[in-house]
Amino acid sequence: MCHKTGKSRGNDGEAAGGQGLMGRQIQPEQQGRENQTATDSQKTRESTGKQTESDQKRKIPPGQHRNHSRRNTSMPTTSTWGRLIPSFTSDGHTQMVLDRLLLEQAIQTPVLRFYRWDGPWLSLGRHQRDWPEHWTDLAQSDQIGLVRRPSGGQAVLHAGGLTYALIWPSAPRRRREAYRQACQWLINGFSALGMPLHFGDEPSVLNEANCFSRCTAADLVDNQGIKRVGSAQRWLHGRLLQHGEILLNPPQALWQKLFGSAAPPPAKLEPLKLEITLLEAFKESWPSLSWREQSLTQGERQALGASLADVPELTSIVPTI
Repeated sequence: MCHKTGKSRGNDGEAAGGQGLMGRQIQPEQQGRENQTATDSQKTRESTGKQTESDQKRKIPPGQHRNHSRRNTSMPTTSTWGRLIPSFTSDGHTQMVLDRLLLEQAIQTPVLRFYRWDGPWLSLGRHQRDWPEHWTDLAQSDQIGLVRRPSGGQAVLHAGGLTYALIWPSAPRRRREAYRQACQWLINGFSALGMPLHFGDEPSVLNEANCFSRCTAADLVDNQGIKRVGSAQRWLHGRLLQHGEILLNPPQALWQKLFGSAAPPPAKLEPLKLEITLLEAFKESWPSLSWREQSLTQGERQALGASLADVPELTSIVPTI
């Protein structure tokens, strides 16, 4: 049985920047991380036109393999600088409300932040109306948190992974092109760590509740066909918010309980090294910008606190079927 709501519930959420808001705790990442440098990137080989076993199964002609190689791109922008918000760990409501507020206030300056969740959280897509009843039961018994994202797509389990939010004020208007440009830095970063990724090619299915059950053109897949990065977007006044969940070490038992299937195998990557490498790859995608690390301002924290006071709980929604 699924829960079905009459309208989308705007579950967003809570604080950031090293302080707790509304009694919610924010756990800053270890200090001094910005002084660490990523180890030398492993050089990736250019495509030779040979077919991999995966390509043969998917009937991809030789020489037309999807983007496995590292490419230098220059993402368009009208700004001269970009903002990097320091990583922190907090609850799902805090993280989702903050991303919505950042999207609303971004005019010209691109923004990137990585973050983690204070326990297992299940985020629902902005327009997702149906989900299995046992998800709500798990939330009501405090086994998971349940929150709605400001971006689209289907449900994502945030546990043992790394989440990013990219706000891009001058992104390409074509959705597929926006995805490809906004994901190339991820491909470059994973390639530098010896894990080539490419875009998925499966069609999206509206009645599929689990985001990681399919590999669409918005997702990044490894050479074994395992989806490693799932992405979703939200457009507002020509500005793009792209959410992405990087799957690293999903909890096996909880995944089985939620989705009724085995969890993908863990990625053999060290999380902190991955974050540093991805950040460097991201900066290379915007070589003309000066990137500044900037924590939340006092005004942003106040706006965040005010928004959190009005957040409804998804677990209070009464099933209609």
